[in-house]
Amino acid sequence: MPYEWTTSKSLELRPHRSLPRKGFAVVILLFFTLVSIPLTAMVGTKTLWGLLPFAMAALAALWWGLQRSYRDGDIHEELLLRHDEVLLTRTNPDGSGQIWRCNPYWVRVSNHETGGPVPNYITLNGNGREVEIGAFLSEDERKALFEELKHKLAQIG
Repeated sequence: MPYEWTTSKSLELRPHRSLPRKGFAVVILLFFTLVSIPLTAMVGTKTLWGLLPFAMAALAALWWGLQRSYRDGDIHEELLLRHDEVLLTRTNPDGSGQIWRCNPYWVRVSNHETGGPVPNYITLNGNGREVEIGAFLSEDERKALFEELKHKLAQIG
């Protein structure tokens, strides 16, 4: 699951990875092999030099697209629930970070079923701010997370 409670008071969230790094290598190798098969019939002809740039451009585009997907998915959120503070830390794909703190007594978790960037958009309200949590999760995961957060925050508050 893309999110897990590491302790009863600590939650870690990461986007789901459907293609691991080994799978990335397999996809690139398979694509290269499948593109090379018809090109081998063209060896020794001028047609090969006409097709080769397009085949290599397609391979480069696939490589770039998968690498970009990995970079964009380098998001990490961590929620710590303490008796005196709720702390949400987000690390963005570019390495920058954002921190939100609030007294647990004032924290309110909201589920915006519509009107958010995604269905069942979860936000934490408190300390004069509203912050999102787990927007990269699937809709079912956000629904489950909302219920778990309500329960955990009720235990603290």
